[in-house]
Amino acid sequence: MARVEMTMPKMGESIMEGTVLKWLKQVGDAIEQDESVLEVATDKVDTEVPAIYAGVLTEILVQEGQVVAVGAPIAVMETDVAAGAAAPAPAPAVSAIAPSSNGNAVPYLPEATAPATAPLAGAEHQPGRFLSPLVLSIAREEGVSMSDLEYLPGTGKENRVTKKDILDYVAAGKPSFTAAAAAPAATSAGPTSVPAASTTEIQVPKSLSPQAPATATKPAPSVSGGQELIEMDRMRKMIAQRMVDSVRISPHVTSFVEADVTDLVNWRNKHKDAYKKREGENLTFTPIFVQAVARAIQDFPMINVSIDGDYIIKKRDINIGIAVALPSGNLIVPVIHNADQLNLNGLTKKVNDLANRARINKLTPADLEGGTYTLSNVGSFGNVMGTPIIMQPQVAIMAVGAIKKKPAVIETPQGDLIGIRHFMFLSHSYDHRVVDGSLGGMFVRKVADYLEQFDPNTAI
Repeated sequence: MARVEMTMPKMGESIMEGTVLKWLKQVGDAIEQDESVLEVATDKVDTEVPAIYAGVLTEILVQEGQVVAVGAPIAVMETDVAAGAAAPAPAPAVSAIAPSSNGNAVPYLPEATAPATAPLAGAEHQPGRFLSPLVLSIAREEGVSMSDLEYLPGTGKENRVTKKDILDYVAAGKPSFTAAAAAPAATSAGPTSVPAASTTEIQVPKSLSPQAPATATKPAPSVSGGQELIEMDRMRKMIAQRMVDSVRISPHVTSFVEADVTDLVNWRNKHKDAYKKREGENLTFTPIFVQAVARAIQDFPMINVSIDGDYIIKKRDINIGIAVALPSGNLIVPVIHNADQLNLNGLTKKVNDLANRARINKLTPADLEGGTYTLSNVGSFGNVMGTPIIMQPQVAIMAVGAIKKKPAVIETPQGDLIGIRHFMFLSHSYDHRVVDGSLGGMFVRKVADYLEQFDPNTAI
C-alpha cells in the first residue's frame, strides 16, 4: 500500500488557510473515498473535508484548533492508489498581489520614494515570503512599504505576518527597520551596503520584537451576581470584526423609498398554495426582491463595483447575497451567482436551497464567495426599515421592510379615492466614496419601480 499525504484543500478563491475544528476519523480508521475526515473552519464557512482516496488513516499531523495554510499536509493515509498518482501537486508560488473578491488582481504598489532598508538586529530579511491577501490589503491602506514587510517579524506559524502583527506595527508609528550600526561588508546577499552615516537607531516596539512573547489573552471582564458573562462564539467574533471594519472603511449613506406593492402581494397570495403543492417549496417575496435588484443593477452597473485602493473594479457578473439568520442568532450571507440569468422559479428554488442549507450548516465556501451586492430582508422580523452595513468589498446593500396595509389616495379617471394598499420601505446603504446620492437614490427608486410595476399575469 502507498502512503499519501492528505493536504488542506483550497476552499475558495480568497481562502488561504483554515482552522481544524474536529477530526471525524482517528488513526487506524478505515476511510471510504469522499467520506468526511475532519471539519475545517475558514473565515467564510465551516465545512467537512472528504478523503480523496479510500484507505486507512495512519497519522494525524495537525491538532484540533490549529491554523493550517492551504496545501499544507494535515494527515497521512495508506491507500491502494499508486504513490505517483497520489502525490499532491506543488502549491503555486504566491506573489505580492492582493486578489480582490471577484478574482481580479490589483498589484501592491509601495511608495516610489520608499528607501531601501537594512535589517534591525534580530529582524530577519525574508524577501518573497508568503503574505496573505489580508496583510497586503492592510499594508496598502496604511502605506506600509514592501521593504518593511520583508523585515517585519511575524508571530504566525513559520514566522508568518499575521493581521495582529501588521496592525501593531501601524499602531507603533510604522518605525523603519534600519541598522543600528554601520552595515557589514557586502555579502552574497547583495553588493551594496548601507553607510553608517545614513543610518539611525530606532527602538523597535516590544510587540514587534521576534523574541517577544505572544500578547496575553485579554482577561474576562468581571461581572456582578446579577449579570451573566457570555463569550462570543467564533462566528460572532468574525461578524463583529467585519462590521467594525466596514464602518471604518466605508462612509455609509442611506436613502429610503416607500413602494406600493399591492399587485405583487395579490399575485403571491393567488399562487403560493398552488406553488407549494406543485414544488413542495414556499413561494416567498425574497426571490421577487432579488429579481428587482438584479434588473436595477443592469440599469445602474456602477452599483455593482468594489474598491481596491485608488481603483474601481466594475463587475460583469451580478451575484446577489441574501442575509440569512441562523438558529444560533448569528448571520450568514450565501450568494446567488448570476442572479440576472435566472427566472423567478429558478430564483425561488435557489433562495430556498441556500436558506435551508445555511440553517443546517451545509453551505460550501463556493456558496459564500463572489457576492457583488447584498439584500437583507428585515421585514421577516416585522421591521419596517433598517440601515444595513455594507458587506466589504461591495459598495452597497439594501434592506427591505415589512409589508403593511395603509390607507392611500388612489387616482382614477372619475377622481381620487381613498383605498387600502400594501406598502413597504426600501433602505439603501451605500459607500459614499464612489456612490453619490444621485446614483444611490436613483437605484433604490428603480428597484421600487420594478416592484410597483410587477406584472400580475406573471407565470411561475
